[in-house]
Amino acid sequence: MVEWWDDEDERVVLSKEKAANIKVWEAIKKSYDEDGTVAGVISNRVKGGFSVDIGVPAFLPGSQADLRPIRNLDDMVGKKFEFKILKYNRKRSNIVLSRRAILEKEQEAKRAATLSSIYEGKVVGGTVKNVTEYGVFVDLGGVDGLLHITDISWGRVKHPSELFAVGDQITVKVLNLDLEKERVSLGMKQLTPDPWSVAAEKYPLGSRVTGRVVSLTDYGAFVELEEGIEGLIHVSEMSWTRKIRHPSKVVSVGEEVDAVVLDLKPDNRRISLGMKQVVPNPWDVISEKYPVGTTIEGKIKNITDFGLFIGIDEGIDGLVHISDISWTKRIKHPSELYKKGEVVRAIVLDIEKDSERFSLGIKQLQQDPWQTVDERYAVGKEITGTITNLTDFGIFVELEEGIEGLVHVSEISKEKIKTPVGKFNVGDVITAKVMNINSEERRIGLSVKRLEMDDEQSLLSEYVSNMGRATSTFGEILRENLQEKLNEE
Repeated sequence: MVEWWDDEDERVVLSKEKAANIKVWEAIKKSYDEDGTVAGVISNRVKGGFSVDIGVPAFLPGSQADLRPIRNLDDMVGKKFEFKILKYNRKRSNIVLSRRAILEKEQEAKRAATLSSIYEGKVVGGTVKNVTEYGVFVDLGGVDGLLHITDISWGRVKHPSELFAVGDQITVKVLNLDLEKERVSLGMKQLTPDPWSVAAEKYPLGSRVTGRVVSLTDYGAFVELEEGIEGLIHVSEMSWTRKIRHPSKVVSVGEEVDAVVLDLKPDNRRISLGMKQVVPNPWDVISEKYPVGTTIEGKIKNITDFGLFIGIDEGIDGLVHISDISWTKRIKHPSELYKKGEVVRAIVLDIEKDSERFSLGIKQLQQDPWQTVDERYAVGKEITGTITNLTDFGIFVELEEGIEGLVHVSEISKEKIKTPVGKFNVGDVITAKVMNINSEERRIGLSVKRLEMDDEQSLLSEYVSNMGRATSTFGEILRENLQEKLNEE
């Protein structure tokens, strides 16, 4: 640019800088008028944005630097970009630039091209743009598509961040396309066959499988057999013998377990598995191992008001019912005689496989004293015992430990007695006569009245036998009358 000249000295003063400045402003005006772009280098950060060297200093607002907020602004410094001029004022040397306007235009072109080229069922590549708890947003080229968490894998995905990070390049399939709303639904699992389509052939009923426990619930454990196929082991199918309240008592998440396929419903995407079926049911062989009549020995594992539970094999307990503890003792509670942990002997009475019941008896190790009671207490024998109980219908008398006889109210005295209560006391010792014995019903009938009558008859017989020959007719008559009375009785 010619600044001035001197004709006399024939000298011209020029300015290259001013000429360049004029050309820059001319280029700025042309770019602005024709909606073009200018190249520039971001020189440094300033308040509210950046200073850009486009030949002259220009201002780039932070909001116009990119499509999205920039996390690290310093990363932009020193980089060269194309810019669009939003406004300028040459007099004030004020120029406002925008990079975002160029990016939006490029994105719009990509969007149009992408929307015109994609269709439902097409496999496309994209860049992970954002990761949320419900899915992944993928940039397909100006168009964002949603890869929902349920369409990431046939298997279980807790959170998409386990598999993806922003910037990852992935391949997906277009599941649904709404051009009006520009919404695209994507799928990744659809790139591979559904494993449930061949589950019936791969996991037939009764087959043995191995899987990893992926979650626990109150009612069972979910086991992953392969990606996309999970089976449920119900808590009732975990052990043949143990009553499991929660599956965490048996398995833990991440553990590998063996199981057997019990049921398969591919349409419902359900497989029922069993852990206990991997080993034989101990109840199938318990009757062979401990046939009825076998004497066993074990520790008392639990005591209830109805009996004792004795450990037989692992997970199998036998029950000694309170009625099978003693032939004769009246037991209110088994804890009167036994303690938990005590080792006892018992005999196998019965095994019910279907109901899983193992019945034992302790008293059966000894002979039932009632079987020989008629040998010890013959009918007509005089016995002595202690009153153990008084009722309106009679008196219970203990003859020996556990053996009681009943003196019915009608057999207490020749006199009519309505009730023995109040006339006798528990603990009194009385003598009676054995009238009848029923071993099967475990009953002994006693009579005090009959004993008294027998005593009277004995005295009378003795008196008659001691009477000499009658010395008078009256004496003979008296003797005959007495004899008739004895015969009647």
